[in-house]
Amino acid sequence: MKTFPFLSCLTLLLFFLVLDSDAQRRGDRGEKPLVVFVTGDHEYSSEATMPLIAAELEKHYNIRTRILKSAPDHNSEENIPGLEVLQEADLAVFFLRWRRLPAEQIKYIDAYLKSGKPVMGFRTSTHAFNYPAGHPLVKWNEFGEFALGAPGGWGKGGHTHYGHNSTTEVTLIKDQAKHPVLTGVSAKFPAASWLYHVLPDYPVKGATPLLMGRAIRPDKEAVDNPVAWTWCTPAGGKVFMTTLGHPADFNEEALQRLVINAVHWSLGKPVPVKWAGKFAMNVPYREP
Repeated sequence: MKTFPFLSCLTLLLFFLVLDSDAQRRGDRGEKPLVVFVTGDHEYSSEATMPLIAAELEKHYNIRTRILKSAPDHNSEENIPGLEVLQEADLAVFFLRWRRLPAEQIKYIDAYLKSGKPVMGFRTSTHAFNYPAGHPLVKWNEFGEFALGAPGGWGKGGHTHYGHNSTTEVTLIKDQAKHPVLTGVSAKFPAASWLYHVLPDYPVKGATPLLMGRAIRPDKEAVDNPVAWTWCTPAGGKVFMTTLGHPADFNEEALQRLVINAVHWSLGKPVPVKWAGKFAMNVPYREP
């Protein structure tokens, strides 16, 4: 299992106290926290699912949002306009797949991660970038690992899955049942996502798995694998990562609530004990 140099516990505690103090000052001034969704994938319609989640946050939870999309469309791998808004973000949510952004755009993601602010990631963000060997930005192919505590893509040091005809049965890890992110989340629910095999090296050391997945109708011998966890980046940022993210997953109330909870937890806000309820998603899956 891979490790990273962490800040001392005391330093982290002081850091989070400063963040909480900043959040409190913003609240005192009547300012809403800003969540920035960075989307761009060929397969899972993140540019359609993330705005629906953002709309719920805006409507019911007193949170501002911005949606960034690959341009001119989801298949564009080299351009996500507007990343400079990350300088103002209180939380960055990534749902990316195999992008090759130019250095002048990557610099904003780099600065955000170095700031120690919180990060959330969905499914293919494990392999968010796909630069060719020898490219000056090839280290970003490991984004999943250094930003999300997840495998950095496919192949050696990466992950596999159990076939597009399989699904996943998701269950809460009993030892984490009282974790704030799991508030009100069903103990078991189905997911259309085929299970990512991330064990034994991931999630990385220091992560806290929250949900386990069991492959249904796998195309090979399968073992249960974590599908959601929390972590802390090397810069001290809180992390919530899930390998779920098929658009049909978001039709499940359990996953909707998990995501709303995770946004609040990542921002340092109390997780809603009562939430606004299930909302319509119904975004189609597209074959890559």
